Amino acid sequence: MRDGEHSRDRLLEAATAEFAAVGIAGARVDRIAEAASVNKAQMYRWYASKDDLFDAVFAQHLDRIVDRVPLTPNDLPGYVVALYDSYLDAPELVRLASWFRLERAPTGDLLATHGDRWSYKLDLIAEAQAAGTIVTGITPADVYALLISIAGTWSPISATFTATEQESAAQHEARRAVLRGVVERALVGGG
Repeated sequence: MRDGEHSRDRLLEAATAEFAAVGIAGARVDRIAEAASVNKAQMYRWYASKDDLFDAVFAQHLDRIVDRVPLTPNDLPGYVVALYDSYLDAPELVRLASWFRLERAPTGDLLATHGDRWSYKLDLIAEAQAAGTIVTGITPADVYALLISIAGTWSPISATFTATEQESAAQHEARRAVLRGVVERALVGGG
């Protein structure tokens, strides 16, 4: 890898941290350039604006945001627990998606401008509903929205309490049990 590629990688890493922490409006290109040890002029040659840099960061992480945890329609409680764990492991992804929601797509489909990113998940949910493993009477899109919301109960954007990896294993296990129980009772067929 050439020096320019290393510099660009450092820039995207520093920008990820900055945008995850303070969003687009709060981010400062001076801090990003300094953290990356990259000249601001070079940064602007690569990315014409702070908004372009955010878009590059978001695009870089989009697959991880959407597909970090594979949907398991026959094990929704396990899926929600895996999402909870992923939010602990990579809180910056939750924050980036949240800043994108707040500053780029305040209503509607979060990723409408990024192509069809999750209809296959809705198809999997619909198939599981037809098979009786997921409750019916709720659209697949609403089931998916509920799963994401339930998993995010203690996420970095929680309105009540944000969990961290530093908490005890017992505390995390108690939360996982709550998540499993809620999803089993609310969304699993026959639950």
